[in-house]
Amino acid sequence: MRAQFVLSEIGVGLRRNLTMTFAVIVSVALSLALFGGALLMREQVNTMKDYWYDKVNVSIYLCTKADATNGDKCAKGAVTAEQKKQIEGDLKKLSIVENVYYESAEEAFSRYQEQYGDTAIASVITPDQMPESFRVKLKDPEKYKVVATAFEGRDGIESVQDQRNILETLFNMMRSVNYAAVALMLLMLVIALMLIINTVRVSAFSRRRETGIMRLVGASSFYIQMPFIMEAAFSGLIGGAFACVLLVAGRYLLVDHGLSLAEQMPLVNFIGWDVVLAQLPLVIVIGLLMPSVAAFIALRKYLKV
Repeated sequence: MRAQFVLSEIGVGLRRNLTMTFAVIVSVALSLALFGGALLMREQVNTMKDYWYDKVNVSIYLCTKADATNGDKCAKGAVTAEQKKQIEGDLKKLSIVENVYYESAEEAFSRYQEQYGDTAIASVITPDQMPESFRVKLKDPEKYKVVATAFEGRDGIESVQDQRNILETLFNMMRSVNYAAVALMLLMLVIALMLIINTVRVSAFSRRRETGIMRLVGASSFYIQMPFIMEAAFSGLIGGAFACVLLVAGRYLLVDHGLSLAEQMPLVNFIGWDVVLAQLPLVIVIGLLMPSVAAFIALRKYLKV
């Protein structure tokens, strides 16, 4: 097969169907940008989970005098010094516990004032209303239920809370956004495939005379189909390249500059450039293969002389 002939046929096909080729490039670029964005969103959720789950604690809140009058869990009264010592000792005996930190009512009050000192309710809260607690750092945050089962309902304990629950709402919201991006990506992908098939049909129909002559002189089906497949692959490659540009620009503008989310949200551990760059080859490969396969399937049906 002569490379010059194939390249010339590709050029002819692209010029004849310039507007449809442009539509294919835009559709492929948008669908692959959404695909890459969905991959990056998934990596962002996993990164944040690894980052925050490593920092969250299990909080064991102890009974106060106020709790004794307001609920059944602390019906026997506020926690005693002996109960606190027993709870701390039992916590340290658990193999899954990495560290145990005791927070007094005064320390809890101080932390509350630092976080919510400018609110109206902060002015009426007193130290004796703040519960004492144990902050438990686990070696494996997924084993929270072991602590909850062992300590919930014990005398002197008002509640056992896993701080991961606070983060799950955020992670679920991010997953929902990711699912929406995937759904939109699939829609754009279907549109791109339809455009590719229609472009190949038009291109094959416009060159039916040349195709007939090539058949008469004994050209193989693969030889005839190759220019059409290469046209689709070229369009997909350009679309994939544009998708990569969009992903890089998005990471640069949203996180590093422009909106500067890294500065506005210092507590969020954003994915690094290494994660973004690692996804680009996959985007390029899909951008190259997807139109090629679609064109090959379309030619089996429409390229008949």
